[in-house]
Amino acid sequence: MRAFRSLTIPLLLVSLMSACSVSTTPGGTTEGAGGQDDGPVAIGFSQATQQSPFYVQLREGAEAAAKQAGAELYFADAGGDVTKQNNDIQDLITRQVDVLLINPVDPQGVQPGIAAAEAAGVPVVTVDRPVPEGAVAHVGRDNKAMGALVGKRLSEQLGARGGKVIEIRGDAGGAVARDRSAGFHEAVAANAKIQIVEGPYSDYVRSKAVTAMQDLLQVHPDVAAVYAHNDDMALGALQVLKENGKAKVLVAGVDGLMEAVKQIPSGQYVATALNDPISLGTKAVETVLKVQKGEKVEPSIDAGTALIDTDNAGEYIGPGEFAQAGQ
Repeated sequence: MRAFRSLTIPLLLVSLMSACSVSTTPGGTTEGAGGQDDGPVAIGFSQATQQSPFYVQLREGAEAAAKQAGAELYFADAGGDVTKQNNDIQDLITRQVDVLLINPVDPQGVQPGIAAAEAAGVPVVTVDRPVPEGAVAHVGRDNKAMGALVGKRLSEQLGARGGKVIEIRGDAGGAVARDRSAGFHEAVAANAKIQIVEGPYSDYVRSKAVTAMQDLLQVHPDVAAVYAHNDDMALGALQVLKENGKAKVLVAGVDGLMEAVKQIPSGQYVATALNDPISLGTKAVETVLKVQKGEKVEPSIDAGTALIDTDNAGEYIGPGEFAQAGQ
């Protein structure tokens, strides 16, 4: 639901109704909201979207970590709407959460919500997408490094022949999309035979990437490779390529989505970069709890990454939705 609702119904009803703006994941106890000395730590988690497997798993990782710690986690899905996200943050503040975890729709657009949290004395930790100011700490991964890892591998695969590479981008103005693009561009710059065609922003959503790739293929039938800012979009591009008999066009993405990892041994899907959302959500909640306790934390916490390609894809294949760190 995109419209903001003021959630004044009892907490138990909120926790049972998924249609509401804010839902709750109980920890060791369910006694009231935050701000109580004898109650559990109350974490407000405002997330940009649930329209991508990565963000679904990020939420699940955060919820599991909060439950393990005996904390309450109040969750709000902005649905890609920064106005709704600011309203969600206000609602979470009203619920007297002890600390806010924010995955911003837009780093600049979410500033009113962060300012409201600061005014209310609620510390903010960001996850996956950083903001220019207002957060005590950011938990994420080096997206520029991810783009560079994949770019270097794709450039090696294309070799001296190079070719036209279509780039399907994430979200306009987002730091993740910016960094994944910059890292990729820098990595392939050494290969003068590679020409990058910047495609449209597809918001990390597969269906949008399918539409984009269908249009791009009409204009660039000579494409040699596709690089997408996440695996979900890359898989959408791969679908279109297969439907059009383009089995020799290489594909690469980012995030380590298991569906993509399983494609790598066949050869057309060249590489992805590890971005395990479960461990990221866990690390974010661990950081939030340290902040709530008054412990010192680093302003930027890197959860780490790694290249997954034909040399090691078999080591990462497993039952999870994403390749896991530490395998």
